[in-house]
Amino acid sequence: MNPDALRGHMDALLLSVLEHEPLHGYAIIEALQERSGGALAVPTGTVYPALRRLERVGYLASEWATVGGRKRRTYRLTSSGAKQLAGERSAWREFAEVIASVLEPGVGRAKTTG
Repeated sequence: MNPDALRGHMDALLLSVLEHEPLHGYAIIEALQERSGGALAVPTGTVYPALRRLERVGYLASEWATVGGRKRRTYRLTSSGAKQLAGERSAWREFAEVIASVLEPGVGRAKTTG
Protein backbone atom coordinates (compact mmCIF):
# COMPACT_ATOMS: atom_id res chain seq x y z
CA MET A 1 0.00 0.00 0.00
CA ASN A 2 1.22 3.47 -0.85
CA PRO A 3 2.56 5.12 2.35
CA ASP A 4 1.10 8.45 1.20
CA ALA A 5 -2.36 6.89 1.47
CA LEU A 6 -1.88 6.61 5.24
CA ARG A 7 -1.14 10.28 5.68
CA GLY A 8 -3.81 11.76 7.92
CA HIS A 9 -5.10 8.37 9.06
CA MET A 10 -2.28 7.11 11.28
CA ASP A 11 -3.80 8.49 14.48
CA ALA A 12 -7.09 6.68 13.89
CA LEU A 13 -5.27 3.44 13.06
CA LEU A 14 -3.17 3.58 16.21
CA LEU A 15 -6.09 4.52 18.47
CA SER A 16 -8.17 1.72 16.99
CA VAL A 17 -5.49 -0.91 17.59
CA LEU A 18 -5.31 0.17 21.24
CA GLU A 19 -9.07 0.31 21.75
CA HIS A 20 -9.44 -3.04 23.54
CA GLU A 21 -6.07 -3.68 25.16
CA PRO A 22 -2.78 -2.01 26.00
CA LEU A 23 0.10 -2.96 23.70
CA HIS A 24 3.78 -2.16 23.34
CA GLY A 25 5.09 -0.51 20.15
CA TYR A 26 6.16 -3.62 18.27
CA ALA A 27 2.85 -5.37 19.12
CA ILE A 28 1.02 -2.31 17.72
CA ILE A 29 2.95 -2.62 14.45
CA GLU A 30 2.14 -6.35 14.32
CA ALA A 31 -1.55 -5.65 15.00
CA LEU A 32 -1.67 -3.13 12.13
CA GLN A 33 -0.17 -5.73 9.79
CA GLU A 34 -2.49 -8.47 11.00
CA ARG A 35 -5.68 -6.40 10.83
CA SER A 36 -4.79 -5.19 7.34
CA GLY A 37 -4.01 -8.65 6.03
CA GLY A 38 -0.37 -7.64 5.65
CA ALA A 39 -1.12 -4.55 3.55
CA LEU A 40 0.15 -2.13 6.21
CA ALA A 41 3.87 -2.39 6.90
CA VAL A 42 4.33 0.74 8.96
CA PRO A 43 7.93 1.51 9.96
CA THR A 44 8.90 2.06 13.58
CA GLY A 45 10.11 5.52 12.60
CA THR A 46 6.50 6.42 11.86
CA VAL A 47 4.78 4.63 14.73
CA TYR A 48 6.86 5.66 17.75
CA PRO A 49 6.77 9.43 17.11
CA ALA A 50 3.00 9.18 16.53
CA LEU A 51 2.54 7.27 19.81
CA ARG A 52 4.53 9.90 21.71
CA ARG A 53 2.51 12.71 20.10
CA LEU A 54 -0.80 10.97 20.92
CA GLU A 55 0.40 10.58 24.50
CA ARG A 56 1.34 14.27 24.73
CA VAL A 57 -2.17 15.33 23.67
CA GLY A 58 -3.76 12.94 26.17
CA TYR A 59 -5.23 10.31 23.83
CA LEU A 60 -2.85 7.62 25.09
CA ALA A 61 -1.19 6.86 28.40
CA SER A 62 1.86 4.68 28.80
CA GLU A 63 3.73 2.78 31.43
CA TRP A 64 6.70 0.48 31.56
CA ALA A 65 5.85 -3.21 31.72
CA THR A 66 7.76 -6.45 31.41
CA VAL A 67 6.59 -8.28 28.30
CA GLY A 68 8.21 -11.58 27.34
CA GLY A 69 11.00 -10.94 29.83
CA ARG A 70 11.80 -7.54 28.32
CA LYS A 71 10.97 -4.13 29.70
CA ARG A 72 8.74 -2.29 27.19
CA ARG A 73 6.66 0.86 27.14
CA THR A 74 3.02 -0.18 26.90
CA TYR A 75 0.37 2.20 25.56
CA ARG A 76 -3.33 2.29 26.36
CA LEU A 77 -6.24 4.38 25.13
CA THR A 78 -7.53 7.07 27.51
CA SER A 79 -11.16 8.23 27.70
CA SER A 80 -10.11 11.27 25.68
CA GLY A 81 -8.57 8.93 23.13
CA ALA A 82 -11.79 6.91 22.93
CA LYS A 83 -13.73 10.09 22.15
CA GLN A 84 -11.15 11.06 19.54
CA LEU A 85 -11.38 7.59 17.98
CA ALA A 86 -15.17 7.89 17.73
CA GLY A 87 -14.72 11.23 15.94
CA GLU A 88 -12.05 9.77 13.64
CA ARG A 89 -14.35 6.88 12.72
CA SER A 90 -17.19 9.23 11.93
CA ALA A 91 -14.93 11.44 9.81
CA TRP A 92 -13.58 8.35 8.01
CA ARG A 93 -17.09 7.11 7.15
CA GLU A 94 -18.01 10.53 5.78
CA PHE A 95 -14.75 10.76 3.78
CA ALA A 96 -15.13 7.24 2.37
CA GLU A 97 -18.74 7.95 1.39
CA VAL A 98 -17.81 11.15 -0.43
CA ILE A 99 -14.91 9.54 -2.28
CA ALA A 100 -17.07 6.54 -3.22
CA SER A 101 -19.77 8.86 -4.55
CA VAL A 102 -17.22 10.34 -6.94
CA LEU A 103 -15.46 7.11 -7.93
CA GLU A 104 -18.66 5.05 -8.21
CA PRO A 105 -21.48 7.52 -8.93
CA GLY A 106 -24.98 6.18 -8.43
CA VAL A 107 -23.92 2.91 -6.77
CA GLY A 108 -26.24 2.44 -3.81
CA ARG A 109 -26.22 6.05 -2.65
CA ALA A 110 -29.06 8.49 -2.58
CA LYS A 111 -28.29 11.76 -4.28
CA THR A 112 -28.91 14.92 -2.32
CA THR A 113 -29.93 18.14 -3.95
CA GLY A 114 -28.96 21.44 -2.60
